[in-house]
Amino acid sequence: MNRARPAAGEARNEEGLLRRLLAVRTDERTLVLLAAAYFFFVLASYYVLRPIRDEIGAIGGGERLPWLFLGTLGATLALTPLFGTLVARLPRARVATWSYRLLSACLVGFFALLRDPATAPAWAAPVFFVWVSVFNLFAVSLFWSVMTDAFRAEQARRLFGMIAAGGTLGGLAGGLLTGWLVGLLGAAPLLLVSGVLLECALRCMRALTARAAATAGEQARIERAPVGGGALAGLAHVVRSPYLAGIALFIALFTIGSTFLYYLQAQIVAAAFTDRAARIAYFANVDAAVNAATLLLQLFVTGRLFARIGTTAMLALLPLASIAGFAALAAFPVVAVLVAFQVARRTLDFALMRPAREALYVPLAREDKYKTKNVIDTFVYRGGDQLGIWAQGALVAFGLGVPGIACVGVLLAAAWLALAVWLGRTHARLQGEPGAPPRPSTAPSDQPLGETSCQ
Repeated sequence: MNRARPAAGEARNEEGLLRRLLAVRTDERTLVLLAAAYFFFVLASYYVLRPIRDEIGAIGGGERLPWLFLGTLGATLALTPLFGTLVARLPRARVATWSYRLLSACLVGFFALLRDPATAPAWAAPVFFVWVSVFNLFAVSLFWSVMTDAFRAEQARRLFGMIAAGGTLGGLAGGLLTGWLVGLLGAAPLLLVSGVLLECALRCMRALTARAAATAGEQARIERAPVGGGALAGLAHVVRSPYLAGIALFIALFTIGSTFLYYLQAQIVAAAFTDRAARIAYFANVDAAVNAATLLLQLFVTGRLFARIGTTAMLALLPLASIAGFAALAAFPVVAVLVAFQVARRTLDFALMRPAREALYVPLAREDKYKTKNVIDTFVYRGGDQLGIWAQGALVAFGLGVPGIACVGVLLAAAWLALAVWLGRTHARLQGEPGAPPRPSTAPSDQPLGETSCQ
């Protein structure tokens, strides 16, 4: 008896420490570790490919980029019905298996095409650029679809930040791995390395969903059942549902604002740094600051803050920061203001807005978690990029400089803020949170939250 008491006390102390530091219960540790490892390998796989893609995009001084982005938009639209068909017919584990294995097979094919630059066909490099751009959005979207399918709303608020930290570490690891291996192996073999990392992600996903199914009867049913529905249901639901259309517009406004900021950054940095090495050092320092701040927030702040302030406030933080940042750039278009805005915007996006944005899907039907989410995360996201490029070009053609475009950014962010508040309140109604107005009965994706929860 005396020996058992310290063990029980140690267990309680351990659980208390986990809750205080990371907002994770001891019974959730394995699920969180598997989910974080899954995201780690997904983003590590992408960040191995990203430098190769960016080098292709830089050929020709970036003149081909508008066409490459347009090709990416077309590819995402073409793949939407294919993914919808897969989700309709197969259970989630097999959907992920088929999807990731197909991506790995493509990597092997690109390796065969690109391993000898002298004999590679002219179309191979631009096709690879488009494919990697689609790979990034598709692989990450599928990851978050599984997360929203396997965790309850309360768990999403506490744990999605912690899980997202796995992706942050994966991005860092992928970049470091590429820097180390490219000198030893060359560029083309890195495609095979990326495929191995993607296979590791798939193994983590299978272990995660199997454990979720073993601990909850409803998850066991979900694990076996295909989503069903039509191949184009995702597109149809975006059109029919104001809530889903709001999420799509929220993503589009984010990407358009990011395009504006990218242009402002290019103008300010080009004027401030005439030396190429200084510009590279600037971008590297900004990336390092963003990664460090993001990881700290994801590990120690996101879960507790999300649980305390709720979805509406979490969604509103980045639009509020964007209003302040664009206004500051309009008044003071200098490097110091740009750095503060870039670091704040990107950190808040990765650490706070992304978990809140993904939580918007938790109370929805499984068809929306996979099909509609895939449409929004791929086609709508890339469509926002394209609209941002066209809008920025039109503003420049009308003679607006850095202050003028920054002022347009303020107006855009204000509309984004209003939409964030509406989405947060609608999300509260869908979950039936205390104090929220009654849940609308006509939502096309209506489904009780508990039907897709991991107990």
